[in-house]
Amino acid sequence: MNFINDRFMINNEAGVRLYLEVAKDLPIVDYHCHLDAKEIYENRPFADISQLWLSGDHYKWRAMRANGIDERFITGDASPEEKFRAWAETVEAAFGNPLYHWTHLELNRYFDCNTLLDGQNWREVMNHCNRLLKEDDFKPRRLMERSGVEVICTTDGPLDTLEYHRLLQEDASFAVRVLPTFRPDEVFSESAAAFSRFIEQLGQLTGAAIGSFAQFTHAIGQRIAFFHQAGCRISDHGPVSVDYQAAEAAQIEALFSRKAAGNALSAEEEAQLNSAIFVMLAGHYRAKNWAMQIHFGAIRDNNSRMRQRVGINSGFDSIGDQSRLAASLNQLLDAMARADALPKTILYNLNASYNDVVASTIANFQSAEHGVKSPIQFGSGWWFNDTRRGMESQLNSLADQGLLMHFVGMLTDSRSFVSYPRHDYFRRILCNLIGGWVERGEVPNNQAILTTMIRNICYDNANRYFNF
Repeated sequence: MNFINDRFMINNEAGVRLYLEVAKDLPIVDYHCHLDAKEIYENRPFADISQLWLSGDHYKWRAMRANGIDERFITGDASPEEKFRAWAETVEAAFGNPLYHWTHLELNRYFDCNTLLDGQNWREVMNHCNRLLKEDDFKPRRLMERSGVEVICTTDGPLDTLEYHRLLQEDASFAVRVLPTFRPDEVFSESAAAFSRFIEQLGQLTGAAIGSFAQFTHAIGQRIAFFHQAGCRISDHGPVSVDYQAAEAAQIEALFSRKAAGNALSAEEEAQLNSAIFVMLAGHYRAKNWAMQIHFGAIRDNNSRMRQRVGINSGFDSIGDQSRLAASLNQLLDAMARADALPKTILYNLNASYNDVVASTIANFQSAEHGVKSPIQFGSGWWFNDTRRGMESQLNSLADQGLLMHFVGMLTDSRSFVSYPRHDYFRRILCNLIGGWVERGEVPNNQAILTTMIRNICYDNANRYFNF
């Protein structure tokens, strides 16, 4: 039997049935990824499997470093063949790491290859994949279509022109909807100089100088309206921590003026200004019926020597921690609610030890105001948690504290055109978890309810929730 088969990751009969009869062939709504709309529009073929698999993939880079691979074969000037060999040698050491599973899911799904990649057969696998990559079925658009993708949401800065999103929307030959996501990292920059530059650029783009927090609020609203017209229905934020600090309007105005002029703020002042900006942004999102995503807890680019050598986002990141998280999360959402500014919200926690904190927090702010069930969501296990253990921990915490039935499900959070088997990976883990409940007699074997639950989590809830 092939390693990747219908029972892969599922160890009970009820789970196998749920996977095969309900989850397996559902379409994909990938509401958070880092694919480039320009690459999708231009639809250029990949030169080789190394470009497709290894370029920009910091998950693989971390594993290769752990396997003693020299940086030349990771981010350096080694040939594609040398880099693929180095990756293959790493795969055989990756038992227990989800990269081993993802690698073989991708080989099976896209390349009809059931060979288990290792340091001996790497050339055979590489040549097989490179032959297929010359076919049109392996261009970016076809890879998405073959994956069953209906919608993806990219990640885009607030000053972006969204040119390629508009071109894709005008292209009737491509059925996958490629929608932007509003990601205003610049407004939370710790660098006062960077913040000042952003305010100046924002003013130039919106046609009016920005000298006050009110003018800043208006200009940001213009960009949100621009994104909305391009099909955007989601924002995203990636703070290191959530640190809510209240302040009076006059104090916020003063802090904004100082930082916009390029003057540094203290840590407390930074938290006060960021808190006010968050509440302001949330009000705009609520007015547009958007969902607000908050991915928090990543400490990035920790190896300063390697950052100088190979740049940012190269695989030197860690799970963070913080004090008073529970209080800050509740106070932030409460401030939004008191201002009638709380939108549909998804909280993604990178530190799994806080899962129950997040799951219990979202329960405090559920309501029927948005016309969807569970408008405040506990987001799927991401980055260091998109493993079997991480996903099951998130699913169990959500089920313990809320209603798993209304969960909006999985996403790729990826820059790769062949990462969609992560949805399949999640679906197998989900079906195994719920199937296990059935077989242990913890929930009834009610096929109608179970079918609805699996469909909801894998596909239907996302469609209803995001209102694309």
